[in-house]
Amino acid sequence: MSDDTPSLTTEARRRFHAAMIEKGLLTTNEQGVPSIADSSSQASKGIAMLLLAKIGSEARGARLAGQSAGRNFEDFVRIFLTEIFPTLAEVRCGEFTIAAGGNISIYDQYAHLDAVDRAVKGDSDLRVALGRDYIIRPDVVIYRSPVADDVINATQRVVDETCATRTPLRRVNNSDPILHASVSCKWTIRSDRAQNARSEALNLIRNRKGKLPHIAVVTAEPMMSRIASLALGTGDIDCVYHIALPELGEATIERGSEEAQELFRMMTDGRRLRDISDLPFDLAI
Repeated sequence: MSDDTPSLTTEARRRFHAAMIEKGLLTTNEQGVPSIADSSSQASKGIAMLLLAKIGSEARGARLAGQSAGRNFEDFVRIFLTEIFPTLAEVRCGEFTIAAGGNISIYDQYAHLDAVDRAVKGDSDLRVALGRDYIIRPDVVIYRSPVADDVINATQRVVDETCATRTPLRRVNNSDPILHASVSCKWTIRSDRAQNARSEALNLIRNRKGKLPHIAVVTAEPMMSRIASLALGTGDIDCVYHIALPELGEATIERGSEEAQELFRMMTDGRRLRDISDLPFDLAI
């Protein structure tokens, strides 16, 4: 294959952007305000407009309602992962499924939360003490199916009935899927949305029994200060991924303040902010 031929990931990224343009997510309204911009912020509008131009968007049309835009964004992120992640089977073997999120209690690490939920519903004191924050519904998930012993023993007898009797990876021990990754999709970031993403991440960490899944956030937010509210610091979210990081960097250099440019360098050099094309490969680690 010629070195000039675009890679599968490059083409998938282009389709990812094109689909959002076609569906009216990446666009500007009649007043010239980009769909990802904060209409009350000149800096946000300026950087977002330049970012859309660099992505190749010249679409014009009405902005989708926030909830509709959010749902479509989740779909596009899921479709992008579905295109790339399965191609990494040699890097990350196993039977994985990429899906829209649901109640995390269906996964092995969080199956006990069903019992917690039943107990809370029957006890008003527990409802006050625990609330309902432990019920997480991720936007996009990747989960792994438990493996049959004949697969594990395909080349040699690795396991038998006397050993590894509690690991959830063996299908003989466990029938629940194993949550591999939780991806939160934030079309834009305001202070409340940032805290919501952090709360979801912390609950995934605190409430698990077993392996911690990857915890990632994908956003189209153009403002560095708002991205930093999620990306800076460690311990909860693995990393924040932008839908068009190189283009955002160029737009920030051309239109952003010195502080915004420094934040961009800090987050990218500090491995806290990456491009959407990095996400499927990071999830294969």
